[in-house]
Order: sequence, then structure tokens, then C-alpha cells
Amino acid sequence: MRFTFRTTMRACFMSYIAHAVVNNFVPLLFITFQQDYNIPLSKITLLVTVNFGVQLIVDMLAARFVDRIGYRPSVVAAQLLAAAGLVLLTVLPGLMDPFAGILLSVTVYALGGGLIEVIISPIAESCPTDNKETAMSLLHSFYCWGHVGVVLASTLFFQLAGIENWRMLALIWAVLPAANSLVFAFAPIAPLLSEGESGMGFRGLFKSRAFWRLFVMMLCAGACEQAVSQWASAFAEQGLHISKAAGDLMGPMSFAALMGLSRALYGHFGGRLRPGPVMKLGAGLCVLSYLLAALPPVPAVNLLGCGLCGFSVGIMWPGTLSRASRDLRAGGTAMFALLALAGDIGCSGGPTMVGLVAAGRGMRAGLLSAAAFAVVMLCCLLLSPGPENKTKTHET
Repeated sequence: MRFTFRTTMRACFMSYIAHAVVNNFVPLLFITFQQDYNIPLSKITLLVTVNFGVQLIVDMLAARFVDRIGYRPSVVAAQLLAAAGLVLLTVLPGLMDPFAGILLSVTVYALGGGLIEVIISPIAESCPTDNKETAMSLLHSFYCWGHVGVVLASTLFFQLAGIENWRMLALIWAVLPAANSLVFAFAPIAPLLSEGESGMGFRGLFKSRAFWRLFVMMLCAGACEQAVSQWASAFAEQGLHISKAAGDLMGPMSFAALMGLSRALYGHFGGRLRPGPVMKLGAGLCVLSYLLAALPPVPAVNLLGCGLCGFSVGIMWPGTLSRASRDLRAGGTAMFALLALAGDIGCSGGPTMVGLVAAGRGMRAGLLSAAAFAVVMLCCLLLSPGPENKTKTHET
């Protein structure tokens, strides 16, 4: 087999599918864990917090060790950790306290997920492509298609084989990152910065007003996305009293499908669109979608709001990364790691806030509380200077 940069890009696409597996497979089992292992909702919420919390820690540390050990060992390790966590999920709950076993498994695959999030975007960014912004959007659309595949395939599996056989499915999902690790072991990986060029480093980034604006935008992007993604299945089952199969298909799967569609559309038409107005439109639409999901006492409208939220948030994450690559060209690994950190703070904080509010005031109130992140995102975009006002590669 001949390995080219096209092979590298395909492996990057598969990595985001693997990332979707580790982030979205276990949430489909929240009610199952609650019923089979008598785990209360407050502890179920902790699984989401730990998953993204561990990814957050990896984000903080990655900028220090990725450049030292290299991208290839890091990306291979990321795939193997993701696979190992899924395998352990099938074993540890039966060997120890079930919640502790699940939590330990989540921690292992979260280590892999955190590394994937930090290094796949710069690896893809370094590959020779014609349009970096559309390539980045297309790359992140594979996370959405992975999410759709996880929900659809898992729902079909549960219907045919029974949800009690979820361990078998976890082993099947583990094959993807394990196989992808072999591809990354041989595929070419280009340097992110040109020879002789040095990155801004932490000090340079921390002095940049543009960086901090992008940091807040990434935090809000992660929160807006995962607040619905992580709780849509449980919301459909408990809040709307819809069957699990129907809830998974109409809730998290429609969310992921529409998020993927928006990223694919921007990946196709992005060269003809101005990213600033598109992101502002998405943020405004996100506020509306949260209101539709939480307020009307009509399940069909609530599910429409969940799906519309997916479409509206699609451009937020890749759009912010593309904006960072354009505005802070010498950001390097440190910039991608810190922005991944911001995204994971949002990915952890958004669902956690929903769970905490839902525990006291109900699921609708929990979802409504997450609309605050969309409002902050919109404010950041409205206050950001347009590219026509920039005369330097970064603000200080």
C-alpha cells in the first residue's frame, strides 16, 4: 500500500469518527447504566464531566509534550488509548464497583479523545490542500457523520441483538481506532510551521487579545454543541416520554446529521461565503433552537429544536479554528492545544450545567440554561473586528 498525504487526510477523517464514538456511545447507555447498575443521575452526569475533564487536562499538557515526542507517536497513542477504553468498558464494570469501572474506562478513552482533539486538526492543517477553511470544515463534519453512525448503528444493534449485549458493540467500535493507529504509523505527516519558523508560544498567545476572544468562542462552541448532544437521548426518554429507539433517532441522531450537513455545506460552498456572517447567523439560530427545545410543551417542536441546534452549531468549532489559523498564523501546537482546552471546558461545562439544573428543576430548564453560551458566542462575534480591519497576523 502506498501512503500519501491523501491517506493522512483519510486517517484524520477516521480519527474524528473514532472521537465521535468515544464521546457519544456511552451517553446512549445512560438510562441502561442507571437501571442495571442503580447509578443515580448525579453520578451519570459525572461521566460526562470526567470524559471532557480528562480531555481538558490532556489539552493543557499536550502543547508541552507533543512537540517533544513528535506527532506520529502522539497520534498512534491517541488511537490506541481510545480503543483500550472501549475494550475496558466491557470488562471493568464486572470486575469492580460498576460505576468505578465505567469511570476508569471513560478516563482511558478520554485520554485518547483529548489527544485526537489536539493533534488531528494541526496534522490536517499541515497537509497540502487548496482551501484550508473548507478542508477544516469538511474534516470536522466527519465527527458529525461518526455521531450519526454511532446512534444509527447502535440503535439498530440494540433493536436486533438487545441492549443487554451492548458490550459486544463496544468491542466492535474499538476496532476503528485500533486499525487507524496502523495507518498513522506509516502515513506522511508534514510539519505545521515552515523550517526556521517558531511558534508564538504561551507567552505570545496570552498577550494577544485576539487569542482570548477565540478562546471564549471555542469554549462556547463546545458548550453549545455538547449540551444538547450529551443529553438529547435522556431528554427524549425522560423529558418527552418517547421510546429509547425513537428518542435516539429523532434526538441525538438528527442533531448530529444536521450538524454534519451544515459543516459539509460550508466545506463545499465555503470558498464563496464570508465566514464571519455565517458564524453570526449560526449563533443567532442556536439561541432560537435552544428556546424551541426547552420552552414549547410540544415534543415535536422540542425535537425540532434539538435538530436545529445541530445545524446552527456546525460551523462554530471548525470556523473558530479556521479563524485562529488565519489570524494567528504562528500559533503552532500551543494555539491548537489551548483552543482544544477551551473547547473541552465548554464540552464539560455545558452538559454539566444542564445536568445540575435538570436535577433540581427538570430537563427543560437544564437545556434552557445552556442557551447562555450561544448568547455569549454571538456577542463575541459581534464585537470581533472583521478581517478587513486587520493589518497584522495577530493582535497584541
